[in-house]
Amino acid sequence: MSPQGVKLQIQDRHVVIDNGILQVTLSNPEGIVTGISYNGINNLLADESSRSKDKQKGGYWDVNWDSVDGSKKGGLEVISGTKFEVIMKTEEQVEVSFSRPWEPSLPGDIFVPLNIDKRFIVLRGSSGFYSYAIYEHLGSPEWPAFSLSQTRIAFKLREEKFHYMAVADNRRRFMPLPEDRDAKNCQRLAYDEAVLLVNPIEPEFKGEVDDKYQYSCENKDLRVHGWISTESPLVGFWQITPSDEFRSGGPLKQNLSSHVGPTCLAMFTSLHYAGYDLGPKIGQGEAWKKVFGPVFIYLNSVVGGESRDDTLTLWEDAKRQMMAEVQSWPYSFPASKDFPSSDQRGNVNGRLLVRDRFISKDYISAKGAYVGLAPPGDVGSWQRESKGYQFWTRADENGNFSINHVCTGDYNLYAWVPGFIGDYRNDVPVTITPGCYIHLGHLVYEPPRDGPTLWEIGIPDRSAAEFYIPDPDPKYINRIPDRFRQYGLWERYAELYPKEDLVYTVGVSDYTKHWFFAQVTRRKNDNTLQGTTWQIRFKLDRVDETGTYKLKVALASANQGELQVRVNDPNTKRPLFSSGLIGRDNAVFRHGIHGLYWLFNVEIPNAVLAKGENTIYLTQARGQSPWRYLMYDYIHLEGPLTMVHKATI
Repeated sequence: MSPQGVKLQIQDRHVVIDNGILQVTLSNPEGIVTGISYNGINNLLADESSRSKDKQKGGYWDVNWDSVDGSKKGGLEVISGTKFEVIMKTEEQVEVSFSRPWEPSLPGDIFVPLNIDKRFIVLRGSSGFYSYAIYEHLGSPEWPAFSLSQTRIAFKLREEKFHYMAVADNRRRFMPLPEDRDAKNCQRLAYDEAVLLVNPIEPEFKGEVDDKYQYSCENKDLRVHGWISTESPLVGFWQITPSDEFRSGGPLKQNLSSHVGPTCLAMFTSLHYAGYDLGPKIGQGEAWKKVFGPVFIYLNSVVGGESRDDTLTLWEDAKRQMMAEVQSWPYSFPASKDFPSSDQRGNVNGRLLVRDRFISKDYISAKGAYVGLAPPGDVGSWQRESKGYQFWTRADENGNFSINHVCTGDYNLYAWVPGFIGDYRNDVPVTITPGCYIHLGHLVYEPPRDGPTLWEIGIPDRSAAEFYIPDPDPKYINRIPDRFRQYGLWERYAELYPKEDLVYTVGVSDYTKHWFFAQVTRRKNDNTLQGTTWQIRFKLDRVDETGTYKLKVALASANQGELQVRVNDPNTKRPLFSSGLIGRDNAVFRHGIHGLYWLFNVEIPNAVLAKGENTIYLTQARGQSPWRYLMYDYIHLEGPLTMVHKATI
């Protein structure tokens, strides 16, 4: 512990919090972090003297919002407080508030209709500080409807100091400089975020693609990331998110992390990899309140270190600190009554089993299942839920799970099990009260099943990662090891299949080599784009004439695509099945291997099948854009249930 207690200095235009380890300066009453002093460095943040062209400097909360249906753009507000208040001031802790109330007279294109209270906390002996915010929409008719498309905390760091970035063990590296993205030094690619570095300041980066989406992470993995100053003394600046409970979309939702700027983000709500489905839609006069955070900004250093080993030391220390923060959740020190402490929360446990009589007569342990509590809704609704809180865990190898520190309220228990299609929902609502311990006992998930599996393609894990991901065009290389995080992969499809679309033969083809990871569009000779049709060829020894076959198609992602299914005749005007226009994920060009999950059950009448050779035609029917696509997770064909009965006679 530092011998110095926490000190608070209140000036006309600034508030300074100092605990002897670091000093945080915030504008008064706006609550913008204008300075962070640490380890002899006067300010770790970009300020007005910075070369960066970004208008906003330092550290700030901001919010994007739209109309409820997404048809009208709202605005971007950098949240600027109008009232400063000291919430707590002791030698052990200082907590301050910068609030901005909303009223009907405020311009609707500038201010989101929310009361917003930003909080900052510095503790004695802590090498960092915490921030959280309380968003509130009052239940009065004059409060308009809106959709909250994105909210976050952003930190802009000093570009002359912070050159090394770490997001994950396999994504940590020296980074290009902000100037490398200037028009004179780069070539703009197919969308604004992606540039080809043609004249970088450091020659080693020449020929690389830089794109902030290369560094996206799933919520479950987005615990710690940040930057290291490469000048002596080495200093690490880390953003730690100890809980996902306030994030939208569940554990697999993908969010931005850090990127060239140097920029470090704490994302709470965003439409990335999902689209407007995932923006909290607040109705006119609807009462709504949510606490985002706290998150922890952690600083560490190595005195005199300048080697790559020292950068690894700081990264490993940041991960250890992240685990300490996770184990301390929920924090006991936030002073707001809207953030419930541990004794105000409840706990749930149980065991999840799988029953699939076509695999085993016995129950199967739901090993590694994702099990969570989320607001009441339909089966699978958790992945599009964004207003409330969600609490997730992984089941052990026996299917046992424990979900702790759950906020009070009504929930459904949801789950999905790697290796099995579909979603589980326990139909009995779960009501959490302070201090409760609810034991749900043995729960059984029965995956959607109509008959025995005749063949399958892929692995049911809500990802297309197991399919064939091509090498990128040599012109567009980056240093990210994940194959799907390379730029321009959608263009490789037409190069691999220049004349005819993909054909997959069951029993001969290998989906890791012969099933392209995304069904994208094709450019015709007149330079227009059209949908594509893939074929699955398979043999049937016989056709059961007393039942219906079922094709189960699980999609890992879709972006303004349409799945059409035909059998043995690709030219029928009306397909056996059409999904209609689905998806706004944009996962392909944002370097994602999945977005939102879709599951379709297609009935195939026995009359359209033949003994011997058969072909299923999967058409992505929409063109107009190189990024209209379908991304498959898993496909299997089931025979009629009568086949099983006949086999047992």
